[in-house]
Amino acid sequence: MARPKLLPDNFTLCLVGTVILASLLPVHGQAAVGFNWVTNVAVGLLFFLHGAKLSREAIIAGATHWRLHLVVLLSTFALFPLLGLALKPLLSPLVTPALYAGVLFLCTLPSTVQSSIAFTSIAKGNVPAAVCSASASSLLGIFITPALVSLVVTNQAAGGGASPWHTVGNIVLQLLVPFVAGQLLRPLIGKWIERNRGVLKFVDQGSILLVVYGAFSEAVNEGLWHQIPLSALGGLLLLCVVLLALALAVTIFVSKRLGFSRADQITIIFCGSKKSLAAGVPMAKVIFASHAVGAVVLPLMLFHQIQLMVCAALAQRWGARDMSGETHAASRERTAAAVARR
Repeated sequence: MARPKLLPDNFTLCLVGTVILASLLPVHGQAAVGFNWVTNVAVGLLFFLHGAKLSREAIIAGATHWRLHLVVLLSTFALFPLLGLALKPLLSPLVTPALYAGVLFLCTLPSTVQSSIAFTSIAKGNVPAAVCSASASSLLGIFITPALVSLVVTNQAAGGGASPWHTVGNIVLQLLVPFVAGQLLRPLIGKWIERNRGVLKFVDQGSILLVVYGAFSEAVNEGLWHQIPLSALGGLLLLCVVLLALALAVTIFVSKRLGFSRADQITIIFCGSKKSLAAGVPMAKVIFASHAVGAVVLPLMLFHQIQLMVCAALAQRWGARDMSGETHAASRERTAAAVARR
């Protein structure tokens, strides 16, 4: 039987199920300590495998396109935080302070890697440049995101009172060190990773589900759902839609205004308008106090699903348009050749 078009993908359904499970059966006490240790190991394994998967050849192939990469990085780490701060007076009354802290955290995150590249490919964009931009964004985010969080998110929301350097140190230890180890071991295990992509997908999605379950368990134990009214969830949905629409509009306008080719425009739009759930959830676990993580990652989870749905529709539309253009061009060439032979 065909899958209903409006039905979310399996991973989104798993995320929703995980939140429900954590709301009904939250882990607590000594079990939470052991669960936290398992989650840390899973996150470290995730970044190790990503490091082993990342192709240095693909990065070098796109690294020379510095203007494109600069636009993507400015969109990711400058435009989004500015939009989050600019929208705060207007839209923050629609949600709770904890949820808006999550929106600001979302604005500081790096771009996605897999989906940015996939959508760029579907839309006939510059794939090597997308690989380079998305990978650079993900790596630089390890350092830039905690620094931005310290600037745009209140200390109360980022709780614990830890210094930005302490936070960076924790992220380097938990995320960057395994990533670099994976890169160093790529010559030994890279081919095995390529042959067993399902393992990376399992660890990728599994580690996110573990972090989400642990985060929401802690938040539920602290009374999360008593603090967030239903109207705030509706306001959060509107806020995420507005944020994505503005990011898409700005990247489309700027990429055209700067004279980039159509393929490069597509790369800028998809890499510069998206935020990484895979990087954001583990970072939130390191940066924020444990009781605040649930509310902080909720905007990211919602934005993630919206961006996937919207960008998938755009990629298919632009890709089909290019295919149609290629068909018409080929038809014109055949007609011209036929006329020339007469």
